[in-house]
Amino acid sequence: MSGDTAANVVIKPVENEGELFQALAIREIVFIEEQSVPESLERDAEDAQAFHVLAMAGKHAIGTGRLVSLPQPPAGEQGAWGRVGRMAVLQSNRKGGTGSRLLQALEAEARRRNLAGILLHAQLSAMEFYKRHGYEPYGAVFEEAGMPHLEMKKRF
Repeated sequence: MSGDTAANVVIKPVENEGELFQALAIREIVFIEEQSVPESLERDAEDAQAFHVLAMAGKHAIGTGRLVSLPQPPAGEQGAWGRVGRMAVLQSNRKGGTGSRLLQALEAEARRRNLAGILLHAQLSAMEFYKRHGYEPYGAVFEEAGMPHLEMKKRF
């Protein structure tokens, strides 16, 4: 599957348990195996009610991400907000635009839900990716799962 461009990739909502298992498998490879995030931190109760998307290259899942509703807006904001997280693309499929397509699909769902904006916790190594998509740093650098992160947000 190496070298797939985003044009060959279909982004679809997760619609059943089998597809959710594919999303969790991608997250296990990227976060638990590659980045050494403890499984107890990577998996959480939000998976059950989150809106998940899969990036499919043919019959193979190569990326995922999720959107959850926040119980309250970030400080200084109004309205209902969501949080994008667990964005992961398999290493052999990175740099082809799949991450951008996943993020756009999650943003489209947030807009469909009439959310006022999206908050996310970006690994510092991914900060420029999110800036290119209109996200602004918010607050100070903090550690999450043993890696430096920065909260970022985007208003619609």
